[in-house]
Amino acid sequence: MKKSLVALAALAVAGIASAQSSVTLFGVVDASVTGIQQRSEDQRAATFLTPFFVNQGSVKVSRTMLNNSGYNSSRLGFRGTEDLGGGLAASFWLEAPITNDDGATGVSTFARRSTVSLSGGFGEVRLGRDYTPTFWNDTVFDPFGTNGVGTNLISTANGFNTAGGTGGFGGNANYVRASNSIGYFLPPNLGGFYGQLMYAFHEQNKYDPGTATPPGVTAFGTLNPGAVATTRAGRYVGGRFGYANGPLDVAVAYGNSTTADSFYVGTTDSVKTLNVGASYDFGVVKLFGEVSRAKNERDYEVTPFGGGVGDVDLNGVLVGVTVPVGAGLIRASYSAVKYDLNVVTAPFAPAFEDPKAHKLAIGYVHNLSKRTALYATVARVNNKNGAGLNVGGNNNPAYINNAVFTPKSSTGYDIGIRHAF
Repeated sequence: MKKSLVALAALAVAGIASAQSSVTLFGVVDASVTGIQQRSEDQRAATFLTPFFVNQGSVKVSRTMLNNSGYNSSRLGFRGTEDLGGGLAASFWLEAPITNDDGATGVSTFARRSTVSLSGGFGEVRLGRDYTPTFWNDTVFDPFGTNGVGTNLISTANGFNTAGGTGGFGGNANYVRASNSIGYFLPPNLGGFYGQLMYAFHEQNKYDPGTATPPGVTAFGTLNPGAVATTRAGRYVGGRFGYANGPLDVAVAYGNSTTADSFYVGTTDSVKTLNVGASYDFGVVKLFGEVSRAKNERDYEVTPFGGGVGDVDLNGVLVGVTVPVGAGLIRASYSAVKYDLNVVTAPFAPAFEDPKAHKLAIGYVHNLSKRTALYATVARVNNKNGAGLNVGGNNNPAYINNAVFTPKSSTGYDIGIRHAF
């Protein structure tokens, strides 16, 4: 009886597979030995009021670990396409992140991508969880592909694999991907022009009239208007358009992500991002570049006395290069970000210096085959004026950041192997 049930199950699976024009199992397993060190400094100085002040110097926090996704993100996925005839095709894509260093994360969530789509001469309509248009430029025009300690500083400052540092950009859950989205992609036969539009639903309750919106409840059971359930948080609207032909690839993207919304307080928080990226392959060397501007802002229904919370601007730049050397590839990049906190200083007060940081990264990839590669990367971040950014990657130790010590620098390395299938 058990053998019969197994045979029936096998036939059912075979029937499902045969109904598809193609089904592919794919993935990446990437493991590295990673070391990261965060250095903080006592930047205080003696004053007339503290003549016996003793500076405490610097303190370091370091960690060495077996990590994953230092060159390519580890993943396991399934994708398939069915030819519907007349130029139409239906497709699905389910892609799960995996942590192969400890085996703790596997195919329990398809958080990397989970979409179903319909494509044809009109292009492609895609539904589900997918990359946002604005993130594409940050990763495509980064020689390190936003992986490992070489990840560009624009991504790190926007909250990718980090707390986001100064400015609160780490609160943008839609920076890399957006759930509950509808995407449209231009057809690929437009002479090199390409494009993407995306709208992601917030899937929050909407009350009519608005005064019916319930307030939040504190731990003591009392009503708290400031903790009201969000009504638009999670919404994303964006697009990306570019041109790729021969050695040139250039694209511009814009996105607006609603990060918080409160009826009773009358505020809406959002992160608005505009970036432009480009690459040019000369054969012996490939150049990369990007400029980015993100704004973390709060809109008020009624502007409070004093102006309320000010906007925070994040300006970033990235230049990079890859150089093929036999079976290998040298990668290098420089990235820098500066926050504009829009702080208004009092008369005769010392000038306020906005936080900023810059990063250097260099690495080498040696391809043992088309699917297997060895790699090594080193990187260093220098912070100024209170910025607290690190080299990125997974499982960073935290800076010591308190009344005495201020984040100063972050260094890291990855040495690993990547196998794709």
